[in-house]
Amino acid sequence: MTMLALALAITAAQILLGIAMAFAAYRALRGPRAQDRVLGLDALYLAGMLLLLTYGIQTGRTIFFESALIIAVLGFAGTVALAKFLMRGEVIE
Repeated sequence: MTMLALALAITAAQILLGIAMAFAAYRALRGPRAQDRVLGLDALYLAGMLLLLTYGIQTGRTIFFESALIIAVLGFAGTVALAKFLMRGEVIE
C-alpha cells in the first residue's frame, strides 16, 4: 500500500513538472520582456532538475541526483550572469 502510494505520488509529480516545464518554455520563448525570458529559463532549469530528482527517487539510481546537482549549480550561475547582464550590460567587468 505504501509503495503504491509513493509510486503514484512520484508519477503525479512528474506529470505536473512536465506541465510546469511546458509553461516555463512558453514564457522563455514568448517574453514579452527580457526579464520574463530569464525567469522562464530559471523556472525551466528548476523544473528539469526536480524532474531528474523524482526520476532518481523512482529508479533508485544515484546518477540522477548527481546530474540534478550539476544542473542546479550551472543554472544558478547562468541566472546570475543573465541578471548581471540585464542590470549593467556586461557580465565581466
